[in-house]
Amino acid sequence: MVDIDGVISLFGGGVEGIGGGIVPSTRPAGIFQAIDGIPHFLSSAAATHLLTLAEDFDLVWCSGWEEKAEEYLPHLLGLPAGLPFLRFARMTGPPPAPAGSSLGGHWKLDAIDAYAGPRPLAWIDDAFDESCHVWAAARSAPTLLVQTAPAYGLDATEAQQLSEWARALVIS
Repeated sequence: MVDIDGVISLFGGGVEGIGGGIVPSTRPAGIFQAIDGIPHFLSSAAATHLLTLAEDFDLVWCSGWEEKAEEYLPHLLGLPAGLPFLRFARMTGPPPAPAGSSLGGHWKLDAIDAYAGPRPLAWIDDAFDESCHVWAAARSAPTLLVQTAPAYGLDATEAQQLSEWARALVIS
């Protein structure tokens, strides 16, 4: 499961320095692009990592972008076309958790759980909350949550973590 904002579309132009000042950060390589009138900095480094990860994973867009991911990202970043994407229920308040369910915390959990079923799952996102960790721990299938820093997105360290996890699943 691949989120976009904070994973591929980066934000946060600096890092806090000594004394609370903002120090310019070094962004990975990428391009600025307007998507539906909203400016985005798209990381080509994250795209390169996803291309490598596609050798071990079935990539699925897990973002509020929904079908917009397919519309823009393959031709802008050279990512594979035709990747599935999740649709999310539109709610105006926090979702009620069904009795005996760990779902109902993070707004993506119901759609992820329905799509993944009993399969192993790795989820790359910049905004996990406690309900995500509770849900992941309760799954019967192997589950890995990989959190990115929104200013840097998916980097080499996280990509290596994901590859090692996938290969360990194959071996066991």
